[in-house]
Formats: sequence, structure tokens, C-alpha cells
Amino acid sequence: MKIITVIEDTCRSNCECIAEHGLSIWIETEKHRLLLDTGASDAFIKNSDILGIDLKTADTVILSHGHYDHSGGIIPFSKINRTADIFMRDNALAPHYSGERNIGSDTAIADLPNIRYISGDYKIDDELFLFGNIKGRRFYPTGNDNLLMDTENGKAPDDFSHEQCLVITQNGKKILLSGCAHNGMLNILDRYREIFSSLPDYVISGFHLTKKYGDYTQSDLDTIALTAKELAGMDTVFYTGHCTGSVAYDIMKRIMQDKLNPIHSGDEVVLN
Repeated sequence: MKIITVIEDTCRSNCECIAEHGLSIWIETEKHRLLLDTGASDAFIKNSDILGIDLKTADTVILSHGHYDHSGGIIPFSKINRTADIFMRDNALAPHYSGERNIGSDTAIADLPNIRYISGDYKIDDELFLFGNIKGRRFYPTGNDNLLMDTENGKAPDDFSHEQCLVITQNGKKILLSGCAHNGMLNILDRYREIFSSLPDYVISGFHLTKKYGDYTQSDLDTIALTAKELAGMDTVFYTGHCTGSVAYDIMKRIMQDKLNPIHSGDEVVLN
């Protein structure tokens, strides 16, 4: 199995890859060559060329949620690869906002012929499984506070029902991948336990804990530490980047130690 961070907010040292605010991960399994997300632009395509990834061979694309920094490369990708199935939640293309700014996906994506809309849990095959419907709100990321969606009564806090997670089963191990974990990593893992009656062996995900340094309250910092302590008690190894942020990562790393690892543009994720 091969997992490569095609694009992320930072680059590893001595790497020619582009960094941008976004996320795209390339995965090769026994049966599939797939992408989780496509970054904010066509930059992930340029990085794929640098990294020797042939996007024409992709058979599957998973959109983790309906924000531009994860879906912005879908239209450019569709000009290279017209056959890969693109799985997204059925409300992923609805408008989403950060304050007044629209951070939703390009609605032209809806015109692509190979979009597969998902509403409930969905088993693609013995390797790939998708789930959403994450209802818990414990240690909910405060980075969501300004994120909104349209309702019949005007804008309201986003409920992130457009977020889905990918579970890959390979060689007897389970790998859980999420884009930003807007619903909160602990709530995602609670939902995972409902489905699988266990915890995954590995998690690759942003944690959506980033803020400008001066914007962190003591409550925010306490929540980050408490989240890390709970994750550290699990028999799961975590890989994170993108929206986690350096402040949160440093706090969590001190607590989780070798159970937490960073990802950067151009990195191959080696599952320990």
C-alpha cells in the first residue's frame, strides 16, 4: 500500500512540490488507485507530476466535504481523467460560508457525468467504505464557529452533514481518512466504533484546530490537550496536517508523542 500527501499547507524540506491551503492524498491499494480530495486548485496536478503519480490511472476520487480547498482540483482533474468515480455527500455542493465569504465547491462539478452522491453509509467494495452521519459534539472544534450554511431561515451554523470519512481495509488493517474532521475527531471515532465495534489502526486527517495564535482562548488550549490525552490512550497512530495548525500540533505532539506524526506536500506516509 502506498500513501502520498500530494498537497498540503506545508512542504517537507528539499521538496520541489507546491504547498497551498488545501489537502489531497494519493493512495494505492491492491485494487484501487484513488484520491482523497484534490486541494484548492490544479496545483495538486503539478505536484503529482513531480512525484511521479499518473492521475490518469485513478479509478476513484473521494471528496471529504464540500469546501473549495478540498474540491478545487476536481474540474482540472476531470480534464485529465474522465472515468474515475467521484464520491461525495449529496449536499456537498450546497453553499458553505466562512462569515460572509463563500467557501463552497464549484457548482460546475454537478455537471460531471461520473459523480456518485452518497447519503448514508456506503460500502464501495471489500477495501473501501464511506460513512457520515456524525452527530456527537464533544470537544467540538471551535474553528467551526464562523462556518455557516444556508437554511430556510437564512444562514446558520454549518452542521457538516456534507462531511464523510473513508475507511480502507488492507492486509488486515483499517485506515481512517478524513479531510478536516470538522465534526471533531473524537466524534468521528465514536461513529467509527458504532459501525466497526473497534478503533482504526491508523488515522490520517486534519483536526481543524488552527487559529491565529492570539485567538486561542485558554478553553481552546485545554480542549486541544484533553483531545490529545484521549487520542493518546487509543491503540491508533495518527497522521495530521492542513487545518490542525502548528500551535495545536505542538501541544498534541507533547502529549501523544510517537502516536502523532505530521504530513507535508510530497511526503509518503509510512504506516508504522
